[in-house]
Amino acid sequence: MAERGRTLLFLLAAVPLGAAGFAVLIAGWVVVTCLAVTPLGVPALVAFRAAVGGASRLDAELANALLGTSGRPPVMSSRSGGFWRIPLDILSDGAFWRQQAYLLIRLSLGFAVAVAEWSLLVGSLGLVSLPIWYRWTDVQLVDGWRFRTLGHALLAVPVGIVGVVIALLLLRPIASAARYLVESLLGGGGDSVAQSEQERRRALEQHAMAYVALNLFLTIVWALTSRGYFWPEWTMIVFGLPVAIETWLVRPRSAIAQHAGISVALATFFTLVWAVTSRGYYWPVWPILALGIALLVHGVGTVTRRGERISVLETTRAGAVDQQESELERIERDLHDGAQARLVALGMSLGMAEQKLASDPAAAQELLAEARQGTREALEELRSLARGIHPPVLADRGLEAAIAAIANRTPVRVDVAVDVRRRPPKAVETAAYFVVAEALANAGKHANADHVAIDVHEDGGTLVAEVVDDGVGGANRNGGGLSGLARRVEALDGTLEVISPAGGPTTIRAVIPCES
Repeated sequence: MAERGRTLLFLLAAVPLGAAGFAVLIAGWVVVTCLAVTPLGVPALVAFRAAVGGASRLDAELANALLGTSGRPPVMSSRSGGFWRIPLDILSDGAFWRQQAYLLIRLSLGFAVAVAEWSLLVGSLGLVSLPIWYRWTDVQLVDGWRFRTLGHALLAVPVGIVGVVIALLLLRPIASAARYLVESLLGGGGDSVAQSEQERRRALEQHAMAYVALNLFLTIVWALTSRGYFWPEWTMIVFGLPVAIETWLVRPRSAIAQHAGISVALATFFTLVWAVTSRGYYWPVWPILALGIALLVHGVGTVTRRGERISVLETTRAGAVDQQESELERIERDLHDGAQARLVALGMSLGMAEQKLASDPAAAQELLAEARQGTREALEELRSLARGIHPPVLADRGLEAAIAAIANRTPVRVDVAVDVRRRPPKAVETAAYFVVAEALANAGKHANADHVAIDVHEDGGTLVAEVVDDGVGGANRNGGGLSGLARRVEALDGTLEVISPAGGPTTIRAVIPCES
């Protein structure tokens, strides 16, 4: 019974929370749309995102307390760039659209279910208690039949009991449906993992269903009331704009194509508003002109940045080629001076043992023992060389295991924190590994460090690898090892930052994009 009571409270909350969510959506999209052609559109969209996230978080916490769900929707969208990148980050955030869909469903379908369930329960309880209060009221059923006597009132009690039973039985499927709605639209935490196209399509489908349900509900309300001015056209226009924007963003496109699609959606919105109002002077020409100018500036900027990007790629490619040549020379030198020399010595020892096997077995046995030791040393050098090219543990078990392995081989105390929910591309994973390996080697050989902290995590669409040691500092980014790392990272469009004041501590931080 306590569970049913909590479900009734959750349904009742649909009245104030649904109305508040509806007001947030209406006011938010109107303000954002009006300011979209000005720089104020960005802070307006950020404030709207926070309002939607806050309303969703409030309802999710209520569902967690009353329905036993575990949803914790993010209040804000993750950022991946500068000020002008913020709108795209928000508009491409599937959680933002799912939260709006939830608020629409909470108002339309949730409000209707709440009213129906509470009306059934309260009305049925009224019929059960009718013999107590029928004298002081004028209860009338169909065809004018009234409860004028106690006998008539007693006849209503079984009907009321049946109604109460039905209302209570309905609470369980209603609670299950509400939990599914909360967990599917508001579930999960505030992580910033990039969404797949399939997830964005699912968010669009849920948003479109909520849009249709809301406008169908309001159209029915209009039909049952005045049937005069068709006021639901405003919700169709206002909430049709976000559906149109999300439809354009659901598939991966270039930034300029997304800008063009959003501009077309806004131009259509302004034209529809003009069409349902004055239809006189075509005032949408001015915001459409502003949208066109903004799109033109974006296009010119894109071409300019593309030229700069080509120049950067040419530079980093040349650096990557030089780094590759250096790596090949190092491998050749290590093979020649290390494993090759040991194998030559091994062959000579075996030859001498073969000559002395008959005449001096004791000396031959000593030579064979030396050959066996040389074999072990040669194998160890080859393994070390292979780890320097691409460690097998990295390919087999991933970044966390590979970093843990080199940390265990390091004589200083090392704390490792790796939070990578999905494996990055192979080149990115390898670059991050070698950043950590080189930083650890420098901390042990040159910095005289006692403690090293390694932190590898995802940040939006990038992989961040940071190594901090408490050594003497003074690391030179242009030195042999770090300069090679910088070229390796820059070839992947990443950045390598080295902060190493005299006296320490030293921080080496690589940020590598994981997505194209």
